[in-house]
Amino acid sequence: MRAGTSVLVTGGTGSFGRAFVAAVLAQPWLRRLVVFSRDECKQHEMAAVTPDPRLRFFLGDVRDPARLARAMDGVDFVVHAAAMKQIPACEANPFEAVQTNILGARHVIDAAIGCGVERVVALSTDKAVNPVNLYGATKLCAEKLFVQANGYASHGRTRFAVVRYGNVVGSRGSVVPVFLAQRARGRLTLTDAAMTRFWITLEQGTDFVLRCAEWMRGGEIFVPKIPSMRVLDVALALVPEAVIETVGIRPAEKLHESLLSEEESCHAVEYPDHFVIEPVGAQWNYLPRTDGKAPPPRFVYTSNQNDRWLTKEDLVTMIDAMAVAR
Repeated sequence: MRAGTSVLVTGGTGSFGRAFVAAVLAQPWLRRLVVFSRDECKQHEMAAVTPDPRLRFFLGDVRDPARLARAMDGVDFVVHAAAMKQIPACEANPFEAVQTNILGARHVIDAAIGCGVERVVALSTDKAVNPVNLYGATKLCAEKLFVQANGYASHGRTRFAVVRYGNVVGSRGSVVPVFLAQRARGRLTLTDAAMTRFWITLEQGTDFVLRCAEWMRGGEIFVPKIPSMRVLDVALALVPEAVIETVGIRPAEKLHESLLSEEESCHAVEYPDHFVIEPVGAQWNYLPRTDGKAPPPRFVYTSNQNDRWLTKEDLVTMIDAMAVAR
């Protein structure tokens, strides 16, 4: 980033937003950082513990296009992290999820183009790959919107990209806080002993987003190479003496997750620590990458067929580091 860059993060008082704010405030190039969210209480609490003059707070909802346009005035770089993420809530309130995750994405795109924002990075999830629930389906739609937005913005300077990763250790909605809350009773509920998930820390996620903002050309989906772990092993790492109660896979839930499908790998580029899914048939001036390598034929990147696995000790170390950071 060049010196004097102004940044805005939607959903800035959420788990990712707070970690992102801490990371960006440490950057020497920052001029102004705008936290855009709809929770005035969380904004007040965040301002009290982060008294930095470069940090600004803007109350608003991504469902409100005019408010987004006002907030993005003079902004160079946007990270779109606001979303409805709880799978049961999305299933029970489908149109609410559509309004926030799909229409909200459109509003972010329109505001960014209208305000001349240079770079926009949208956060996505492994649940957007071959989705089986509404949350994943809305995030898949959002991915498509952000990739194609480069065609609408081709006459200007705005470029859009997506970062897609797996479960964030310790974030709201993660199984880790659930297991820690159940620890007192000595009995943990588990859906399936074979279930696996991808895992990443908030700090790793924010670092990857900032790096992708530098790498992006417009239209890519960036996928980090991150480790997997069985959810059973997560439970035993947190509460070794616990009694495990198997309750079965919930509706709209997968046994294993995917970060890269077989179809996407046909137009992906592999690097040592990440993949880049390049746009197909880009209607804008996209320059394909030539410095990586093509994944193997019929390659898929799934949580149960991963060559990187977390140990119990790794997980405990990650959780302890997060507790110290907080």
